[in-house]
Amino acid sequence: MDYMKWSREKLIERIDELTLLSAQLLRERNQESRLDYDWTGNLGHWYWNIKTNSVTFNPLKVTTLGYELPEDGSPVPYQFFTEKLHPDDYEPTMNAMRDHLSGTIHVYEVEYRIQAVDGTWHWFYDRGKITENDSEGKPLFLAGIVFDITEKKKTEEALKKENNILAERSTTDGLTGLKNHRSSIEHLRSVIHIGRYSGKPVSLAMLDLDHFKKINDKHGHLFGDTVLEEVSAIIKKAIRATDLAGRYGGEEFILVFENTSIDTAHEICERIRAGVEAFPFPDSVKVTLSGGVCEYRGESITEFIEAADSNLYQAKRTGRNRIV
Repeated sequence: MDYMKWSREKLIERIDELTLLSAQLLRERNQESRLDYDWTGNLGHWYWNIKTNSVTFNPLKVTTLGYELPEDGSPVPYQFFTEKLHPDDYEPTMNAMRDHLSGTIHVYEVEYRIQAVDGTWHWFYDRGKITENDSEGKPLFLAGIVFDITEKKKTEEALKKENNILAERSTTDGLTGLKNHRSSIEHLRSVIHIGRYSGKPVSLAMLDLDHFKKINDKHGHLFGDTVLEEVSAIIKKAIRATDLAGRYGGEEFILVFENTSIDTAHEICERIRAGVEAFPFPDSVKVTLSGGVCEYRGESITEFIEAADSNLYQAKRTGRNRIV
Protein backbone atom coordinates (compact mmCIF):
# COMPACT_ATOMS: atom_id res chain seq x y z
CA MET A 1 0.00 0.00 0.00
CA ASP A 2 1.48 3.36 -1.07
CA TYR A 3 1.13 5.62 2.00
CA MET A 4 3.16 8.40 0.32
CA LYS A 5 0.07 9.56 -1.54
CA TRP A 6 -2.13 9.72 1.56
CA SER A 7 -3.14 12.96 3.20
CA ARG A 8 -2.04 13.79 6.76
CA GLU A 9 -5.61 13.26 8.03
CA LYS A 10 -5.84 9.90 6.29
CA LEU A 11 -2.52 8.78 7.73
CA ILE A 12 -3.55 9.76 11.25
CA GLU A 13 -6.80 7.85 10.86
CA ARG A 14 -4.87 4.79 9.67
CA ILE A 15 -2.43 5.06 12.58
CA ASP A 16 -5.33 5.22 15.05
CA GLU A 17 -6.90 2.20 13.40
CA LEU A 18 -3.70 0.16 13.56
CA THR A 19 -3.14 1.24 17.17
CA LEU A 20 -6.55 -0.13 18.18
CA LEU A 21 -5.93 -3.32 16.26
CA SER A 22 -2.49 -3.84 17.77
CA ALA A 23 -3.80 -3.29 21.28
CA GLN A 24 -6.54 -5.86 20.74
CA LEU A 25 -4.12 -8.42 19.30
CA LEU A 26 -1.80 -7.93 22.29
CA ARG A 27 -4.70 -8.51 24.71
CA GLU A 28 -5.65 -11.69 22.87
CA ARG A 29 -2.06 -12.95 22.92
CA ASN A 30 -1.89 -12.39 26.68
CA GLN A 31 -5.21 -14.16 27.20
CA GLU A 32 -4.05 -17.12 25.12
CA SER A 33 -0.86 -17.39 27.14
CA ARG A 34 -2.94 -17.56 30.34
CA LEU A 35 -5.21 -20.18 28.73
CA ASP A 36 -8.32 -18.18 29.56
CA TYR A 37 -9.17 -16.96 26.09
CA ASP A 38 -12.84 -17.72 25.51
CA TRP A 39 -12.69 -18.38 21.80
CA THR A 40 -9.89 -20.88 21.30
CA GLY A 41 -10.17 -23.27 18.37
CA ASN A 42 -11.62 -20.58 16.12
CA LEU A 43 -11.74 -20.60 12.35
CA GLY A 44 -11.05 -16.92 11.81
CA HIS A 45 -10.75 -13.73 13.84
CA TRP A 46 -12.29 -10.44 12.76
CA TYR A 47 -11.93 -6.87 13.99
CA TRP A 48 -14.27 -4.00 13.16
CA ASN A 49 -13.24 -0.39 13.55
CA ILE A 50 -16.58 1.39 13.73
CA LYS A 51 -15.17 4.87 13.14
CA THR A 52 -13.51 3.95 9.84
CA ASN A 53 -16.00 1.12 9.11
CA SER A 54 -13.11 -1.17 8.18
CA VAL A 55 -13.01 -4.89 8.96
CA THR A 56 -9.79 -6.81 9.41
CA PHE A 57 -10.24 -10.58 9.19
CA ASN A 58 -8.81 -13.91 8.19
CA PRO A 59 -8.95 -13.87 4.36
CA LEU A 60 -10.14 -17.49 4.34
CA LYS A 61 -13.70 -16.32 4.96
CA VAL A 62 -13.57 -14.45 1.66
CA THR A 63 -11.51 -16.83 -0.48
CA THR A 64 -13.49 -19.93 0.51
CA LEU A 65 -16.60 -18.15 -0.78
CA GLY A 66 -14.88 -17.43 -4.08
CA TYR A 67 -14.45 -13.68 -3.58
CA GLU A 68 -11.23 -11.70 -3.89
CA LEU A 69 -9.87 -9.00 -1.63
CA PRO A 70 -9.12 -5.57 -3.11
CA GLU A 71 -5.80 -5.71 -4.93
CA ASP A 72 -4.75 -2.30 -3.67
CA GLY A 73 -5.09 -3.44 -0.07
CA SER A 74 -7.82 -0.91 0.69
CA PRO A 75 -9.92 -1.59 3.80
CA VAL A 76 -12.93 -3.89 3.51
CA PRO A 77 -16.13 -2.29 4.85
CA TYR A 78 -18.60 -3.99 7.18
CA GLN A 79 -21.18 -4.03 4.36
CA PHE A 80 -18.94 -6.31 2.29
CA PHE A 81 -20.39 -9.22 4.26
CA THR A 82 -23.84 -7.96 5.22
CA GLU A 83 -24.86 -7.30 1.62
CA LYS A 84 -24.25 -10.99 0.87
CA LEU A 85 -26.44 -12.28 3.72
CA HIS A 86 -29.36 -14.57 2.99
CA PRO A 87 -32.60 -12.51 2.90
CA ASP A 88 -34.03 -14.53 5.81
CA ASP A 89 -30.90 -13.91 7.90
CA TYR A 90 -30.32 -10.23 7.23
CA GLU A 91 -32.62 -8.67 9.81
CA PRO A 92 -31.84 -11.18 12.60
CA THR A 93 -28.11 -10.59 12.04
CA MET A 94 -28.40 -6.82 11.94
CA ASN A 95 -30.68 -6.79 14.98
CA ALA A 96 -28.17 -8.87 16.93
CA MET A 97 -25.43 -6.35 16.12
CA ARG A 98 -27.67 -3.36 16.91
CA ASP A 99 -28.65 -4.89 20.25
CA HIS A 100 -25.02 -5.42 21.18
CA LEU A 101 -23.93 -1.93 20.13
CA SER A 102 -26.77 -0.44 22.17
CA GLY A 103 -25.86 -2.52 25.21
CA THR A 104 -29.07 -4.57 25.15
CA ILE A 105 -27.11 -7.82 24.91
CA HIS A 106 -23.66 -8.53 26.33
CA VAL A 107 -22.28 -10.37 23.28
CA TYR A 108 -23.08 -10.30 19.58
CA GLU A 109 -23.85 -13.90 18.63
CA VAL A 110 -25.66 -15.16 15.54
CA GLU A 111 -25.82 -17.82 12.83
CA TYR A 112 -26.32 -16.75 9.22
CA ARG A 113 -25.84 -17.72 5.60
CA ILE A 114 -23.65 -15.91 3.07
CA GLN A 115 -23.88 -16.52 -0.65
CA ALA A 116 -20.73 -17.68 -2.40
CA VAL A 117 -19.72 -16.63 -5.92
CA ASP A 118 -21.11 -19.91 -7.31
CA GLY A 119 -24.52 -19.18 -5.81
CA THR A 120 -24.36 -21.68 -2.96
CA TRP A 121 -25.02 -20.67 0.64
CA HIS A 122 -22.48 -21.17 3.41
CA TRP A 123 -23.46 -21.19 7.09
CA PHE A 124 -21.44 -19.25 9.65
CA TYR A 125 -21.54 -18.95 13.41
CA ASP A 126 -20.42 -15.44 14.36
CA ARG A 127 -19.60 -14.12 17.81
CA GLY A 128 -18.10 -10.80 18.84
CA LYS A 129 -17.85 -8.16 21.52
CA ILE A 130 -17.07 -4.47 21.95
CA THR A 131 -13.51 -4.09 23.22
CA GLU A 132 -13.02 -0.31 23.04
CA ASN A 133 -15.31 2.63 23.82
CA ASP A 134 -14.74 6.36 23.52
CA SER A 135 -14.84 8.81 26.41
CA GLU A 136 -18.63 9.00 26.14
CA GLY A 137 -19.02 5.22 26.24
CA LYS A 138 -19.83 4.82 22.57
CA PRO A 139 -18.39 1.69 20.93
CA LEU A 140 -15.23 2.19 18.88
CA PHE A 141 -13.89 -1.28 18.21
CA LEU A 142 -15.23 -4.86 18.13
CA ALA A 143 -13.37 -8.15 18.06
CA GLY A 144 -14.76 -11.55 17.32
CA ILE A 145 -14.47 -14.92 15.64
CA VAL A 146 -16.39 -16.68 12.94
CA PHE A 147 -16.83 -20.41 12.33
CA ASP A 148 -17.81 -22.05 9.05
CA ILE A 149 -20.58 -24.41 10.18
CA THR A 150 -21.81 -25.40 6.71
CA GLU A 151 -20.97 -29.09 7.13
CA LYS A 152 -22.49 -29.07 10.62
CA LYS A 153 -25.71 -27.63 9.21
CA LYS A 154 -25.74 -30.22 6.42
CA THR A 155 -25.36 -32.97 8.99
CA GLU A 156 -28.13 -31.50 11.11
CA GLU A 157 -30.41 -31.23 8.09
CA ALA A 158 -29.71 -34.82 7.05
CA LEU A 159 -30.36 -35.99 10.61
CA LYS A 160 -33.59 -33.98 10.71
CA LYS A 161 -34.79 -35.58 7.47
CA GLU A 162 -33.88 -39.03 8.77
CA ASN A 163 -35.74 -38.37 12.01
CA ASN A 164 -38.77 -37.17 10.05
CA ILE A 165 -38.68 -40.34 7.98
CA LEU A 166 -38.44 -42.49 11.10
CA ALA A 167 -41.25 -40.51 12.74
CA GLU A 168 -43.41 -40.96 9.65
CA ARG A 169 -42.69 -44.67 9.57
CA SER A 170 -43.59 -45.01 13.23
CA THR A 171 -47.06 -43.58 12.54
CA THR A 172 -47.69 -45.09 9.12
CA ASP A 173 -48.85 -48.53 8.03
CA GLY A 174 -46.11 -49.99 5.88
CA LEU A 175 -48.36 -51.67 3.32
CA THR A 176 -51.08 -49.10 2.70
CA GLY A 177 -49.35 -45.83 3.52
CA LEU A 178 -52.28 -44.87 5.75
CA LYS A 179 -51.86 -44.00 9.41
CA ASN A 180 -51.43 -47.01 11.66
CA HIS A 181 -53.81 -48.03 14.46
CA ARG A 182 -52.01 -46.18 17.26
CA SER A 183 -51.61 -42.85 15.47
CA SER A 184 -55.22 -43.01 14.20
CA ILE A 185 -56.55 -43.37 17.75
CA GLU A 186 -54.28 -40.57 18.98
CA HIS A 187 -55.59 -38.31 16.24
CA LEU A 188 -59.19 -39.23 17.03
CA ARG A 189 -58.61 -38.45 20.69
CA SER A 190 -57.19 -35.04 19.76
CA VAL A 191 -60.04 -34.23 17.39
CA ILE A 192 -62.63 -35.19 20.01
CA HIS A 193 -60.90 -32.96 22.56
CA ILE A 194 -61.04 -30.02 20.15
CA GLY A 195 -64.65 -30.77 19.25
CA ARG A 196 -65.73 -30.77 22.89
CA TYR A 197 -64.52 -27.20 23.36
CA SER A 198 -65.32 -25.79 19.92
CA GLY A 199 -68.76 -27.34 19.63
CA LYS A 200 -68.01 -28.30 16.02
CA PRO A 201 -69.10 -31.75 14.81
CA VAL A 202 -66.78 -34.74 14.67
CA SER A 203 -67.67 -37.81 12.63
CA LEU A 204 -66.12 -41.26 12.46
CA ALA A 205 -66.32 -44.09 9.95
CA MET A 206 -65.27 -47.72 10.13
CA LEU A 207 -64.87 -49.44 6.76
CA ASP A 208 -64.32 -53.14 6.17
CA LEU A 209 -63.72 -55.13 2.98
CA ASP A 210 -66.43 -57.70 2.29
CA HIS A 211 -65.43 -61.39 2.19
CA PHE A 212 -61.74 -60.48 2.24
CA LYS A 213 -60.75 -63.87 3.69
CA LYS A 214 -62.26 -65.57 0.66
CA ILE A 215 -60.24 -63.31 -1.63
CA ASN A 216 -57.04 -64.22 0.23
CA ASP A 217 -57.86 -67.93 0.27
CA LYS A 218 -58.72 -68.04 -3.43
CA HIS A 219 -56.14 -65.65 -4.92
CA GLY A 220 -53.36 -65.63 -2.33
CA HIS A 221 -52.08 -63.13 0.16
CA LEU A 222 -50.02 -61.19 -2.39
CA PHE A 223 -53.20 -60.52 -4.31
CA GLY A 224 -54.87 -59.57 -1.04
CA ASP A 225 -52.08 -57.06 -0.38
CA THR A 226 -52.67 -55.55 -3.82
CA VAL A 227 -56.35 -55.15 -2.99
CA LEU A 228 -55.49 -53.38 0.28
CA GLU A 229 -53.10 -51.04 -1.52
CA GLU A 230 -55.61 -50.14 -4.23
CA VAL A 231 -58.44 -49.60 -1.74
CA SER A 232 -56.16 -47.38 0.33
CA ALA A 233 -55.36 -45.32 -2.76
CA ILE A 234 -59.09 -44.87 -3.41
CA ILE A 235 -59.59 -43.76 0.19
CA LYS A 236 -56.73 -41.25 0.00
CA LYS A 237 -58.16 -39.76 -3.17
CA ALA A 238 -61.65 -39.43 -1.71
CA ILE A 239 -60.89 -37.80 1.64
CA ARG A 240 -60.03 -34.15 2.23
CA ALA A 241 -56.82 -32.64 3.61
CA THR A 242 -58.44 -32.23 7.03
CA ASP A 243 -59.56 -35.88 7.21
CA LEU A 244 -57.50 -38.78 8.50
CA ALA A 245 -57.56 -42.31 7.13
CA GLY A 246 -55.91 -45.18 8.94
CA ARG A 247 -55.61 -48.93 8.75
CA TYR A 248 -57.40 -50.06 11.88
CA GLY A 249 -56.34 -53.66 11.46
CA GLY A 250 -56.38 -56.39 8.79
CA GLU A 251 -58.87 -55.29 6.15
CA GLU A 252 -60.58 -52.67 8.35
CA PHE A 253 -60.07 -48.93 7.97
CA ILE A 254 -60.86 -45.97 10.23
CA LEU A 255 -61.71 -42.48 8.98
CA VAL A 256 -61.76 -39.43 11.25
CA PHE A 257 -63.62 -36.32 10.08
CA GLU A 258 -62.89 -33.11 11.96
CA ASN A 259 -65.53 -30.35 11.89
CA THR A 260 -67.72 -32.58 9.74
CA SER A 261 -71.36 -33.60 10.06
CA ILE A 262 -72.47 -37.20 9.69
CA ASP A 263 -74.13 -36.38 6.36
CA THR A 264 -70.89 -35.10 4.83
CA ALA A 265 -68.94 -38.05 6.26
CA HIS A 266 -71.52 -40.41 4.77
CA GLU A 267 -71.14 -38.78 1.34
CA ILE A 268 -67.36 -39.23 1.41
CA CYS A 269 -67.67 -42.87 2.49
CA GLU A 270 -70.23 -43.48 -0.24
CA ARG A 271 -67.73 -42.17 -2.82
CA ILE A 272 -65.16 -44.59 -1.43
CA ARG A 273 -67.63 -47.50 -1.52
CA ALA A 274 -68.59 -46.74 -5.13
CA GLY A 275 -64.93 -46.31 -6.11
CA VAL A 276 -63.98 -49.71 -4.70
CA GLU A 277 -66.95 -51.42 -6.36
CA ALA A 278 -66.09 -49.93 -9.74
CA PHE A 279 -62.33 -50.51 -9.56
CA PRO A 280 -61.02 -52.99 -12.18
CA PHE A 281 -59.06 -55.44 -10.03
CA PRO A 282 -56.95 -58.09 -11.80
CA ASP A 283 -58.70 -61.24 -13.03
CA SER A 284 -62.03 -59.35 -12.83
CA VAL A 285 -62.17 -59.99 -9.09
CA LYS A 286 -65.11 -58.18 -7.53
CA VAL A 287 -64.27 -56.27 -4.37
CA THR A 288 -66.72 -54.36 -2.20
CA LEU A 289 -66.70 -52.81 1.24
CA SER A 290 -69.18 -51.93 3.96
CA GLY A 291 -69.05 -49.03 6.35
CA GLY A 292 -70.53 -47.58 9.50
CA VAL A 293 -70.63 -43.83 10.15
CA CYS A 294 -71.56 -41.94 13.31
CA GLU A 295 -71.29 -38.45 14.77
CA TYR A 296 -69.80 -37.66 18.16
CA ARG A 297 -72.38 -37.12 20.91
CA GLY A 298 -70.21 -36.70 23.99
CA GLU A 299 -69.50 -40.37 24.66
CA SER A 300 -66.08 -41.85 25.47
CA ILE A 301 -63.69 -42.63 22.62
CA THR A 302 -64.32 -46.36 23.10
CA GLU A 303 -68.08 -45.86 22.91
CA PHE A 304 -67.65 -43.65 19.84
CA ILE A 305 -65.69 -46.35 17.99
CA GLU A 306 -68.18 -49.01 19.12
CA ALA A 307 -71.04 -46.91 17.70
CA ALA A 308 -69.36 -46.76 14.30
CA ASP A 309 -68.58 -50.49 14.51
CA SER A 310 -72.22 -51.21 15.33
CA ASN A 311 -73.31 -49.41 12.16
CA LEU A 312 -70.66 -51.30 10.22
CA TYR A 313 -72.02 -54.65 11.43
CA GLN A 314 -75.51 -53.51 10.51
CA ALA A 315 -74.27 -52.84 6.98
CA LYS A 316 -72.83 -56.35 6.90
CA ARG A 317 -76.04 -57.92 8.20
CA THR A 318 -78.23 -56.10 5.70
CA GLY A 319 -76.42 -57.23 2.56
CA ARG A 320 -72.92 -55.66 2.57
CA ASN A 321 -71.55 -53.16 0.00
CA ARG A 322 -73.29 -50.27 1.75
CA ILE A 323 -72.71 -47.45 4.24
CA VAL A 324 -74.93 -47.24 7.32
